[in-house]
Amino acid sequence: MLFKQDKIRSYEEVNYRISGMRMTREYEIISKGKVAEVSEYTIYYSGHEDERVLDRRVLCDNEMMIELLNACGIMRWDGFSGKHPFGVSDGEMFEFSALVNDGKTIRASGSENFPKYFPEFRKQINTILSECNSIM
Repeated sequence: MLFKQDKIRSYEEVNYRISGMRMTREYEIISKGKVAEVSEYTIYYSGHEDERVLDRRVLCDNEMMIELLNACGIMRWDGFSGKHPFGVSDGEMFEFSALVNDGKTIRASGSENFPKYFPEFRKQINTILSECNSIM
């Protein structure tokens, strides 16, 4: 159960990056008043610089996004550093950051080791990207 101080009341932005052997994707969620702008990017490696290419961008209800952040316990992710499990030779790495509640920064990272409810959070963001109104 979350304590009152563990609740996200507002956020400015949420970012996370997932990288594996053959892909890197970044997700960006920006609060814009009553709506959240949710974007997905593919990172391509070209020469000496990464190229960030927008794949999808949608708008959804900002209150729904705050509910999702709280349902997944995002405040408890702060400081999570998931070491790669012994004996696992492949997998995905992630980096997560969020600016919430007027200035609190949440950071987490890991290699094939994720905070509680991270898979559910990822799945819901992909559902939002598929089902909400595109603004591209």
